[in-house]
Amino acid sequence: MHDSEYNPRQVVEILSEALPYIQRFSGKTVVIKYGGNAMTEDNLIHSFARDVVLLKEVGLNPIVVHGGGPQIGQLLERLNIESRFVDGMRVTDSETMDVVEMVLGGLVNKSIVNLINGAGGKAIGLTGKDNAQIRARKLSVQRKRADMTASEIIDIGHVGEVEHISTDLIEMLSEADYIPVIAPIGVDAEGNSYNINADLVAGRVAEALGAEKLMLLTNVAGLMNQQGEVMTGLTTEQVDQLIEDGVIYGGMLPKIRCALEAVKNGVNSSVIVDGRVEHAILLEIFTRSGVGTLITDQAGTPSS
Repeated sequence: MHDSEYNPRQVVEILSEALPYIQRFSGKTVVIKYGGNAMTEDNLIHSFARDVVLLKEVGLNPIVVHGGGPQIGQLLERLNIESRFVDGMRVTDSETMDVVEMVLGGLVNKSIVNLINGAGGKAIGLTGKDNAQIRARKLSVQRKRADMTASEIIDIGHVGEVEHISTDLIEMLSEADYIPVIAPIGVDAEGNSYNINADLVAGRVAEALGAEKLMLLTNVAGLMNQQGEVMTGLTTEQVDQLIEDGVIYGGMLPKIRCALEAVKNGVNSSVIVDGRVEHAILLEIFTRSGVGTLITDQAGTPSS
């Protein structure tokens, strides 16, 4: 950016507005689920990396949990391995799980680590298998069709849910000024690997760490009301009511449930962030307006 492209007074005002938020969040942990457009568009990729480094530099402790569904699909296609889905979850046999581990634990994870390091940070890549920090169990999927008298249990293979999060390694790295970057691969007591939804992993990591904030980057502006306006500053009770009333439904429902559960289990606030906006993380944390739907346990909490 050249000097002629901005007003120095505006820069000072922006920094001044950010100061109370920097002071408020200093020393606090923020768990960020990274995926969607923010992971695939060049300008958003680089703004994400710079945002994470800036958080660390001003005293916050960012923890990144990432997805990688499109990248997994692309490699499976190149290897002529069919992708099948049940209720939005990838059916993951042993062959597919090998690809999932290669993509999430290798290609995607190390790419994010490299980006953050290139922006001046100190990132370390992990999977849930490192120190068995994400203990998983096999996810049981039940489905009942109209013509069935009882539910059938569908085996979707190496797809898991979180049984327990061990935070020792994450906390050790964070305290040593590293930025942990976690791939959502869990392991069971027998050493079997499981592919786990990245939103769910981010939520459970935030709960286990007692994080100040959980941020779920997504490809929408946030939770919309009937007028098409982003709803924010919601309490857990209000969100429960919106779910019951059917206002929250479809693809947004699992993400909102994840954000809601995190707050109910001790995270101070959760926010569904529009990852299509450059520097969305900084805008959400360091400005009054934010760029998403905030959920807390207290009414009247400011957007950030």
